[in-house]
Amino acid sequence: MKRIVLALLVAAIVIPAASALDLGEFPLGSWFDANWDAIWEFSSNNIRILAPDGTVHYDFGAVEVQNWKYGAGGDGPYVEFDCEATGKHYKISKPLLNTKVVLEIVRPDEPDYRVEMEKR
Repeated sequence: MKRIVLALLVAAIVIPAASALDLGEFPLGSWFDANWDAIWEFSSNNIRILAPDGTVHYDFGAVEVQNWKYGAGGDGPYVEFDCEATGKHYKISKPLLNTKVVLEIVRPDEPDYRVEMEKR
């Protein structure tokens, strides 16, 4: 009985965190950050950062994100969130008249980061 209660408790914590990563109409696929030689991979319910050889550097679906926002304004779709595990705020947008995705990261102890990423 204790195992069932523990399993339900774990599911209650993990499922809301994973379901929070709903990318809506954001363009799915892989985008290359040439500054860090990293690939940002967007699937319908997850964001991962990969090395060019496919090694996973970071999996946002495996951690809890806060303040998740999806929008599709006049400038195009975007996702925005905070990650307590990394201590950073992320915004990824896809301008309508641009083939690239724009990644912006607010880093408390370093200068903010911005890069335009090419589709991979």
